[in-house]
Amino acid sequence: MQLSTNTRHESHGLYPQAGSVEDFRRNLADVQARIAAACRRAGRDPAGVRLLPVSKTKPEASLRLAYAAGCRTLGENKVQEALGKWESMQDLADLRWSVIGHLQTNKARLVARFASEFQALDSLRVAEALDRHLQAQGRSLEVLVQVNTSGEASKYGLAPEELRDFIQQLSAFSALRVRGLMTLALFSAEAARVRRCFALLRNLRERLRQEAPAGIALDELSMGMSGDFEIAIEEGATVVRVGQAIFGARPLPDSFYWPAASGSETQESA
Repeated sequence: MQLSTNTRHESHGLYPQAGSVEDFRRNLADVQARIAAACRRAGRDPAGVRLLPVSKTKPEASLRLAYAAGCRTLGENKVQEALGKWESMQDLADLRWSVIGHLQTNKARLVARFASEFQALDSLRVAEALDRHLQAQGRSLEVLVQVNTSGEASKYGLAPEELRDFIQQLSAFSALRVRGLMTLALFSAEAARVRRCFALLRNLRERLRQEAPAGIALDELSMGMSGDFEIAIEEGATVVRVGQAIFGARPLPDSFYWPAASGSETQESA
């Protein structure tokens, strides 16, 4: 089995802005072709990989073009930005929102209002706040637990050794539908170092899924973005978070959006 050996980190210049429905259709087809090729290398069925288009920093007009091209779930990492987009796009009744960035406890009530999925759960305080607000609204929320697989102090997420106890405690929150794990790999041109992050998450999932409490599923592995999702798929990703390869480059290099300080609200790149 021949696996990919390259990342495309700091490759934002490769992706021109998508300015029409046709651009989005072409970009989506290109990404799906990359997914299919990675699956072939890994001996996997492409149907087992979900593409999450990430629309962070992009204007509403761009999101509407993506919707017209077939996108029905969009990923956002800043809660207030996502909320504003949700409020202005409620005419698109079947459009779902996935929050993929770090969540402060005082913003849990906002996520409980509109999100269908939250991919960055890493504290019991946030779990309790989300559960409380969801219960009040009669809603539930699919969640993934974020794990810091690179060991960088600048990244959010649980340390691998904390994951087992954390998972055991999540069954107390009945409005949270725990579906799996998420990670943000090391930002590096060295594919072997990036691959280790993804392999660690897969191994953690395999060790923990058999002993997870009733109602807790660890089926999903959300890992990989525009620059490294092929490697993530080769290591077992079931969800890839892709922004720039679909929407086009952001104004600043990838490294600007990568975590630089643990106090920052935003760390997720795509």
